[in-house]
Amino acid sequence: MSALIYLDHNATTPVASDVLDAMLPWLGAGFGNPASDHPLGRAARAAVDQARTQVASLIGAQPENILFTASATEANNLALLGAARALAQTGRGRHLIASAVEHPAVSAPLDYLETQGWTLSWLRVDASGQVNPADLQAALRPDTRLVSVMHANNEVGTIQPIRELAALAHQSGALFHCDAAQSAGKIPIDVNALGVDLLTLAGHKFHAPKGIGALYRRAGAPLQPLLFGAGQEQGLRPGTENVAYIVALGAAAALAQARLPTLSARLKRQRDGLHRALEAAIPGLVLNGHPEARLPNTLSLAFPAVTGHDLLADAPEIAASLGAACHAGADAVSSVLAAMGRPPEQAHATVRLSLGAETSDAELERAADVLINAWRQSVTAGQ
Repeated sequence: MSALIYLDHNATTPVASDVLDAMLPWLGAGFGNPASDHPLGRAARAAVDQARTQVASLIGAQPENILFTASATEANNLALLGAARALAQTGRGRHLIASAVEHPAVSAPLDYLETQGWTLSWLRVDASGQVNPADLQAALRPDTRLVSVMHANNEVGTIQPIRELAALAHQSGALFHCDAAQSAGKIPIDVNALGVDLLTLAGHKFHAPKGIGALYRRAGAPLQPLLFGAGQEQGLRPGTENVAYIVALGAAAALAQARLPTLSARLKRQRDGLHRALEAAIPGLVLNGHPEARLPNTLSLAFPAVTGHDLLADAPEIAASLGAACHAGADAVSSVLAAMGRPPEQAHATVRLSLGAETSDAELERAADVLINAWRQSVTAGQ
């Protein structure tokens, strides 16, 4: 069998060699506890501080605004549940708003808050997966305390108008949280320009290892911890710091920032070239997501007359997802595609192809041939 062509970078990315080199010493000789006041401990503390600065720089923040977590899921839970805990004490209302296309790491904590007496409103999206700011304006109420809308969708890549949405939330006196797990390292992020109060990052989406994430918290944004312990991370995320993985996240952030301008342009060129090749050979191919306001690496396509499952089964050389890798094995229609109004047969026919920094032009030429042949084989078998 030919070498595997990895087109599932929205699911996870390989750990970059520079990142691995940066983290390995902290798994060996640099084993000190950052809280210890001796050379090993001080070295570990300095490494954590440097990583905090690197992560902050990637998103235009100050180092003191960065909290390290074990994942983006934990960061989302801390942002949403922690903010809700803090806001509930003010007695000014319990209304939450989120988009209908949020990742489960956001929608599940919000569903939990609904069982705890909060009221939850979901914002619809249009056929491209975008929220209309006018819909948020209509949904805001005097008792709205928090709005959460992802920066870019993990399945179709659609980028949301975060600046406008955050401004509307603030005009109503609500906090704004943004899950940026998929956008970091793919498109520029400036938390001040976006106007967000809380923003989530996932290390393994931009070449750090799995098991490390971060939460940006604007200075003064109300937040209470979910865990209690010795007071690390400003008392908001206690537990001895995972120095090696924090260093890896910092190195990945620095790498992403350095190559972002050229990488984004290259990925867009490659993505669009793959799309054109498939479109020329497969009549009726449908693009899911916004044609322009979309992550440069993401191509979600509905293939006519086949299911995505059958198509990928006939293309074992391609590593890709039917939708989100978090629930790729489910038979149910993607909630994102359903929210976009895609009919069930089109949703079941969808494959997500997501490119990465190591994806080559030659791989994409071969991927196009493999997918076209697999589609023809699947269509023929189904006749």
